[in-house]
Amino acid sequence: MSTQPKCPACQSEFAYEDRGGWTCPDCGHEWTPSKQTEAPTEPTEKVFKDAFGNVLKDGDSITIIKDLKLGGSSLVLKVGTKAKNIRLVDGDHDIDCKIDGFGAMKLKSEFVKKA
Repeated sequence: MSTQPKCPACQSEFAYEDRGGWTCPDCGHEWTPSKQTEAPTEPTEKVFKDAFGNVLKDGDSITIIKDLKLGGSSLVLKVGTKAKNIRLVDGDHDIDCKIDGFGAMKLKSEFVKKA
């Protein structure tokens, strides 16, 4: 159940939401909600999952499930290549890791499985 704000002009309890703002039917006052009138929301932590739905955490080991071409070169990461001690990040790619023989990599979680 959402909390309905009172009209700031006349304190009427019958305000209704209209086109992204609020309108009071008693006095006709229109306003947009401010940060102070909105209920505070708790920040949600992003959950990273592998291709099979397993939750990933910093420090996990992963295995690549699909051949991945490396941009700008003719090298390919083969299926089954492992990476240890991953770091989860927000952005274009979800995972920062080091792969033996290739160095630092940025991978998307949809192409890996938890090892």
